[in-house]
Amino acid sequence: MHKKLLAVAVAGALAAPLLAQAASSGSTVQIYGVAQFEHAYIDQGSGRPSTDYVESTGSYLGFKGTESLGGGMSAWFQCETTMDIRAFDQVGLCSRNSGLGFRGGFGNVWVGRWHTPMSRALGIGEVGGEATGNLGISYLAAGGSGSVSAAAGLGTSATDLPATNFDDRITYANPGGSAQRHRFRRRETCLTTYETPRMGGFMLGAAVTCGNTAAEASATDANRNTKPRTWSFAGTYVNGPLAASISYERHNDMGFFAPGSRELDDRGWGLAAAYTMGAVKVGGMYVDRKWEQTDGEIKKKSAAIGVEWNIAGPHNLHVNYNWLDDSKGNSAIAINPTSAGGIAAPGAETGAQSFSIAYQYNFSKRTSAKLGYARMDNDRNSRAARIGTAASVLTAGDDQDAVALVVKHRF
Repeated sequence: MHKKLLAVAVAGALAAPLLAQAASSGSTVQIYGVAQFEHAYIDQGSGRPSTDYVESTGSYLGFKGTESLGGGMSAWFQCETTMDIRAFDQVGLCSRNSGLGFRGGFGNVWVGRWHTPMSRALGIGEVGGEATGNLGISYLAAGGSGSVSAAAGLGTSATDLPATNFDDRITYANPGGSAQRHRFRRRETCLTTYETPRMGGFMLGAAVTCGNTAAEASATDANRNTKPRTWSFAGTYVNGPLAASISYERHNDMGFFAPGSRELDDRGWGLAAAYTMGAVKVGGMYVDRKWEQTDGEIKKKSAAIGVEWNIAGPHNLHVNYNWLDDSKGNSAIAINPTSAGGIAAPGAETGAQSFSIAYQYNFSKRTSAKLGYARMDNDRNSRAARIGTAASVLTAGDDQDAVALVVKHRF
């Protein structure tokens, strides 16, 4: 902990001379970020006490810079770090979207830790609700957002992943990630991304993770893969009041190293759109996902729709609804069933819904406060819907709700 704090302090101390040097060399460096504070009162459902909870999931600090290389080409870097203003979760530098790349007439190519093209494409339809935190409602529509390529296997057991490592010899490629196989809004480590120039509003993007510690590396080691390979593709259109996207993603080698075992490839595709009509913005997304299991497969469909209405001046109303269909297929194995957006084994009454409504006051273009209510409803055989930061739902069919205040300052 002290070493991480020292690293952040040293980085801050070095920032000033680096900025001065950048200015003198013709390059530009920018410091930016978001400071967010959220205080909620949560009804955690049957068997859990109601509690207040302070969250800061949307806070981050970033450094980014560019240098012109001539001929219309430039080099750029970005280092974005989670900034927990509660001082609970202290993490190392570049824990969020961070990379090194080149851009020019050919497009943009970079390597680093970044949200996949599918994740960013689905973000177009994220309207009327927070992505994470106590008012976060994106978990059902696309499995949530965050880092996911950690210990693999990633939920091929009938229950959540064990608290201990599968094998103490394994050094996880992404120890800071969360093993959530159901997520298709992913921030991936060791990701190489290419995007075309935007032409008439259209842009195509593709990305693939590196093969570090891939499944084929040890065909005799009966442990789960430590770094599945992710392929992600997206096409987006952004022009005037309309934004739309279509995306596809595949996660290869999600299974065991054991000889003869299935590799367990997952896939998902999605649509997202948003349209602004004067003071009203309407948007939504649709996601279709499939997971291979050792005994068959699971399929799941989900959707979200939201509205943001600028009532007058600084006064805004945000509304969002998420829907998770029943699990389909022939597998009897659930995928992280107690996690937010987790996938129950196929059967009736295995879906969920969520709803949020909030009033937001904009003090300025950079500072806002939002007071809202969120409700998570599980079907009789589901535990997928839960308040993002609350304890896991204990019993299938339980519901949760929360009232929360979110304050943001962008800089």
